[in-house]
Amino acid sequence: MTLNLNKLVAEAHEKNDYDGLLSLIPYAKLLGIECLRLGDDMVFRLPASKDSIGNPMLPAIHGGVIAGFMEHSAMLHLLMFMGIPHLPKIIDFSIDYLRAGHYRDTYAQCQVWRQGRRVANVAITAWQTNQTEPIATARAHFKVDEP
Repeated sequence: MTLNLNKLVAEAHEKNDYDGLLSLIPYAKLLGIECLRLGDDMVFRLPASKDSIGNPMLPAIHGGVIAGFMEHSAMLHLLMFMGIPHLPKIIDFSIDYLRAGHYRDTYAQCQVWRQGRRVANVAITAWQTNQTEPIATARAHFKVDEP
């Protein structure tokens, strides 16, 4: 069975329901990533989960969970807005942790800085209570041409 990602993305945009698309990506499903479209912008949500806690003393979300959430947010953002028929492949990912990610919902927003025929460069910002106070920022490069 061939999966038509362009068709699934178009249906998700039309219905403003991305759950079916997210369920096809195992790690996104495991984390419980959700997305909400606000006009031309997409905001991704990582619901608070006890399974994501890395430091039980604060409690704080594990840094690997935050990084995985941000990387998948960027990949999904490219998939939803580039019109490519396959999942982008990560080339590199660099993250700056700015403050503790406390045990609460976390949000991410992506911005494509450069999109070429082969590579896309994406900036990702994650926050919890206030978008102007990010908990982490990241940069990622993805291979976007045919695998």
